[in-house]
Amino acid sequence: MEQTNLYYQKHLDRQAGPSRRLPDITLPDVMTFTALDLHMGHIVKDTLHDYWSTLKQMHTHFYGETMTRDRFLHILRFLPFADNSRRPDQGGEYDRQWKIRTVFDTLNQAYPKFYNPSEHLRVDEVILKFQDTVNFRQYIPKKRKGFGNKIYKLCDESGHT
Repeated sequence: MEQTNLYYQKHLDRQAGPSRRLPDITLPDVMTFTALDLHMGHIVKDTLHDYWSTLKQMHTHFYGETMTRDRFLHILRFLPFADNSRRPDQGGEYDRQWKIRTVFDTLNQAYPKFYNPSEHLRVDEVILKFQDTVNFRQYIPKKRKGFGNKIYKLCDESGHT
């Protein structure tokens, strides 16, 4: 939350002309954003804007009643997970995922407390479509998406990944 507000303030400072300052992001905003983001994994739509669509065929009341689309996109745009001023040196054992390392560590500590998988598990490889340039992007011609980041997922018989 603090880094998001700091990142947004730095963005405003870089702009040349005057701009309309949006209210600071609060902890309830971040919690609501996270809940909406997790819920979007269950109701898949083509674009982010479709979740707030008012078209009768696509309308989902939950999103518009929980948070405005502009507020969600504002948080998404300025959501960092690490302070850029604390970037580690790129020598030796450089961690390429340093920006999200704290999130990974927190989740890795929390998962064993709240989830106990069943005996029947399956490992599957998945290609996550990714547009940006990274050196661990792969091409697998047999996969539908082709280019992306290959990850391995552990699937439980209850449907948890």
